[in-house]
Amino acid sequence: MTTPPGAEGNPSNEPGEPRSGRWSDLGRPPLNATALRRALVRDGGFWTDVELVSRTGSTNSDLVALAADGKAEEGAVLVAEEQDAGRGRLDRQWTAPPRSGLFFSVLLKPVEVPVERWGWLPLLAGVAAATALSRTADVDTALKWPNDLLLTVGGEERKVGGILAERAGNDGVVIGMGINVTLREDELPVPTATSLALAGSTVTDRDPLLRAVLRSLERWYVDWRAAGGDPATSRLQETYAAGCATLGRTVRAELPGDRSLVGEAVAVDGDGRLVLATGEGVQQPIGAGDIVHLRAEGEK
Repeated sequence: MTTPPGAEGNPSNEPGEPRSGRWSDLGRPPLNATALRRALVRDGGFWTDVELVSRTGSTNSDLVALAADGKAEEGAVLVAEEQDAGRGRLDRQWTAPPRSGLFFSVLLKPVEVPVERWGWLPLLAGVAAATALSRTADVDTALKWPNDLLLTVGGEERKVGGILAERAGNDGVVIGMGINVTLREDELPVPTATSLALAGSTVTDRDPLLRAVLRSLERWYVDWRAAGGDPATSRLQETYAAGCATLGRTVRAELPGDRSLVGEAVAVDGDGRLVLATGEGVQQPIGAGDIVHLRAEGEK
């Protein structure tokens, strides 16, 4: 994979060195591209390349552009030590200090899977990340529909990571992920955010965390693709529902066109949509929108 235009490459011989100096923050050491490639890119494996840049606007935008130019193949991974134009769902900005988190994108080409099932990919990435973080960092990670990663800190659910899926040409999807690892309280972008460190993670070394997430993503994606994208056969639908903090809650869905709908989240259907049971007794599937968890009466 070619280094994306506009990305800050490494100014010295060490992969991933930020311009401010490799050891400018001893609590946030840089990643090592050579070690990551050695661990992840192997014969018969899914990941085909790992590229590490010190700084860029958005790994998603860069990887989409590389795929469009034919300069990236399926299984390509692009990691940045810092993003200054990272994006979340609904075009929200995602910013964090250099080397304080994991900021990366991957290129998938599920050509064997019907396009109508591709909507499961961001949910699949959420399951992969949540299971990897729970096992590797020993934190109880939950999912907020469709693809936010939640941790409970001080009795409050807070967002530790997010996922963004974008089409890349006719046959590809780029999945971008941002996970806060060592952000301190005074560095959080909003009060509802958190980091692995603030949640008491047993691991804040980004190298094993990134490896764990990518290996988990490989396993889930390969199984889902082998099942033709069937969320039931691949157990994706069942696993997502089991880890989804949205289900069983009263929520407000903020929909396109300045509309909103309040109801109980009762299921994730076969198309990955959230099903709300409204006060009128109607079950309404939601395919796109922003979900707000509402507090139940008496809940602190």
